[in-house]
Amino acid sequence: MAHALPNAATDTPQAATPDRPNTPDLATDAIRTAREDLAACFRMAARNGFEEGICNHFSAVVPGHDDLFIVNPYGKAFRELTASDLVICDFHGNVVDGTGTPEATAFYIHAEIHKRLPRARVAFHTHMPYATALSMTEGDPLIWAGQTALKFYGRTAVDENYNGLALDHAEGARIAEAVGEADIVFMKHHGVMVLAPTIAEAWDDLYYLERAAEVQVLAMSTGRKVLPVAPDVAQATYDQIREEDASSAKLHLAAIRRQLDAEEPQYRH
Repeated sequence: MAHALPNAATDTPQAATPDRPNTPDLATDAIRTAREDLAACFRMAARNGFEEGICNHFSAVVPGHDDLFIVNPYGKAFRELTASDLVICDFHGNVVDGTGTPEATAFYIHAEIHKRLPRARVAFHTHMPYATALSMTEGDPLIWAGQTALKFYGRTAVDENYNGLALDHAEGARIAEAVGEADIVFMKHHGVMVLAPTIAEAWDDLYYLERAAEVQVLAMSTGRKVLPVAPDVAQATYDQIREEDASSAKLHLAAIRRQLDAEEPQYRH
């Protein structure tokens, strides 16, 4: 379930006001592009069934402002979000641009992730069904049996210590620490987090992570033993995939934007 921010809390997002001092320039082309890219990811995530009600959240550090991040506001489903709906927060609880505030866990998790892990310019958190199902099972979530899964070979971590909803900075900091050097975090009994240097790479990882999880769940459902790829082949395949990952991710994001431009152009508004 989504959880609203407590109105009286300190250091939690407060709505932007016209008289807030030292408001940065947030009307640059780079920021507008980031907003549109994120909005496209929300819309396409909804099309693929990656969202859960109004609970899940994507964020990105604001281009040119390492102390601010863009995130979806509380109360809107992925499929209705537009570029201008997204809000910009600082790490101290101020909404410096946009209407509304992020959902409570969105703020506490994403603020700590971006503050403590500078490499994580983008963070996508979902309860998408197949990856989340694997987070609920015994042992490592991915078996490394399918080619798509090998995109993530050596890049995953498991946060074993589910602690309820992330409703304070301490829990957000604990989750950030559990990430280590991973890009993909399976949050036990909860969902997944994808961290990336760009929005395109975050989307690409999110999409293929759920596809890999779906195929594995189908294989497991047969009741037959699922056979992993030999470690040396798995590593070699991962290396091959990673050589083209960044450029492939850009093309993937461009493709979803073309689809949305033709079918749901309002995402850019």
